[in-house]
Amino acid sequence: MLHKISYSALSEHVAALNAQHFNSAAMAVLEHSLDNGIFGNTALVSSFGAESVVLLHLVSLIDRSVPVLFLDTEMLFQETLAYQVKIAEMFKLTDVRIIRPDHQRLIDVDPDNTLHQRNHDACCVVRKTEPLEHALASFDTWVSGRKRFQGKTRSALDFFETDGEARIKVNPLAHWPPQHIRQYMKANHLPRHPLVAKGYPSIGCAPCTTRVADNEDPRAGRWRGHEKVECGIHFINGKPVHGALHGGAP
Repeated sequence: MLHKISYSALSEHVAALNAQHFNSAAMAVLEHSLDNGIFGNTALVSSFGAESVVLLHLVSLIDRSVPVLFLDTEMLFQETLAYQVKIAEMFKLTDVRIIRPDHQRLIDVDPDNTLHQRNHDACCVVRKTEPLEHALASFDTWVSGRKRFQGKTRSALDFFETDGEARIKVNPLAHWPPQHIRQYMKANHLPRHPLVAKGYPSIGCAPCTTRVADNEDPRAGRWRGHEKVECGIHFINGKPVHGALHGGAP
């Protein structure tokens, strides 16, 4: 179990992995990461968003029994909920786990579902960060679909990262450019999230996601009008990020 080693040892291990896989393909990184003998218990965390289908398809080609954690914040678009069911059935994923916020916590801090209007960060903590951290407690490693082209905070993203003090996060698609994503989806006849065609290239919770113009950054519709660019489930330099970020990811 990775939690039995020190954070410095974990960091050294991650650095070695990145050096080893510097020129590796996404599939090779993913196959290596799903080897429980090396990485311990591993889960895929998926939003079933605009580009999620690519990583979900790759995982299904390797092992359909890999736990897939889907975080239902209870503020998602109905299209996302329907898409999640469709893709899970299409790829015959056998262990999709629906993660939701703690009901009592919502009653305590957001009884009328308006917290996002007053404090985006606090809303993300109770609806995303806390439930995901609880769900990941039994895992040593988790796989993410983040990519370098998704904004300046991800521009230096590596295949492997430390996640807090005791976990590894893997980003198999970190180096894929947008055209590679599109080509893979077309070549494999993968269905796109229905909101993409309606101007949503990056999809989060319904109240905090807007359409994006052709000349805008794909993530411009997330928390529009605010400096916030990440939801808080990711770590930078070993610390969770809830608010605005400036500069690149490690």
